[in-house]
Amino acid sequence: MAAAPAWSGAWLREKDAAFTAASVTAFKDPDGSYNYKTALYAEYGLRPKVTIGLDLEQNRDYFGHALVFARVPVADFDDWGRFAAEFGAGAHYRLLGSWAMYKLTLSYGKGFQTGLGNGWLAVDAAWENRTHDAVFRKLDITTGLSGDRLLNPMMQIETSYTPESSLFWTVRPSVLIRGRDNGRTWVLGFERNKARNDTGVKFALWNTF
Repeated sequence: MAAAPAWSGAWLREKDAAFTAASVTAFKDPDGSYNYKTALYAEYGLRPKVTIGLDLEQNRDYFGHALVFARVPVADFDDWGRFAAEFGAGAHYRLLGSWAMYKLTLSYGKGFQTGLGNGWLAVDAAWENRTHDAVFRKLDITTGLSGDRLLNPMMQIETSYTPESSLFWTVRPSVLIRGRDNGRTWVLGFERNKARNDTGVKFALWNTF
């Protein structure tokens, strides 16, 4: 786990260990107002080979999702990386309406060494069925460093595709700031996505217990 990220789908939590990530991302609209989204992610090691969790997202325009999930290991190839599978169910909502949502994810993770310290790579391929909307195919890539220092870089690239529309993408470079408490990490980053012409700012707090 020394080279693993604090939050990655290929790695499971140890039994009775927990992790939370709370974040807010803000964009400035042309009229001077702010568009934002908030998110809360949590996971808990229920058993040595079962991690359960919660994924919530809320946008300013009152739409988002709430998902519970379970993750199990699939294969471990030591230095070549590991695979895990995740099964999620919940709801996506807009204003006062809500509809069922299901998600299946296959995750790959690998730690590696660099001249600047330990690094890690996570690749998540997902099938997401939002029953009132569409079926999405997603591929996300996250990589970063986890050296024993104050600052570490991280890069996230998220993609989503449906046959009815073109590819949607998000790019999010960030800096991980180690807190005085070893279980706490502050995250400051920028977000650029296909839907907007401006750049947003993301702030997050990670905690491990």
